[in-house]
Amino acid sequence: MRNCVFCAIAAGEAPAVIVREWPDALAVRPRSGGVHPGHVFVVPRVHVEDAGSDPEVTAAVMCRAAELMAGHPAVNLITSKGEAATQSVFHLHVHVVPRREGDGLPLPWTPQYTARSAAV
Repeated sequence: MRNCVFCAIAAGEAPAVIVREWPDALAVRPRSGGVHPGHVFVVPRVHVEDAGSDPEVTAAVMCRAAELMAGHPAVNLITSKGEAATQSVFHLHVHVVPRREGDGLPLPWTPQYTARSAAV
């Protein structure tokens, strides 16, 4: 797909820190470093717009993400479909975010987020 950064990474045409590779997917460190240590995203090597576009590709990507999750005692697994759900890159990607007790990373549906929002 033209102008898709994840397609360019998969094709070896754009720089990225690739953490792990499979025949059907890549695990890549976010350019920003991520929201937490160890944060990576898993992307399919083929262009699929989001998790609802191709269930077979989505299942394969989820399987690869599960392989990465197995190495951590606590992990968030996050994906989005559509702008209203905060999708900003329209190539399927699944965030694997390792967590630890008391790490301070609030997610919108948690008490930590509510407490942080109330303090602002």
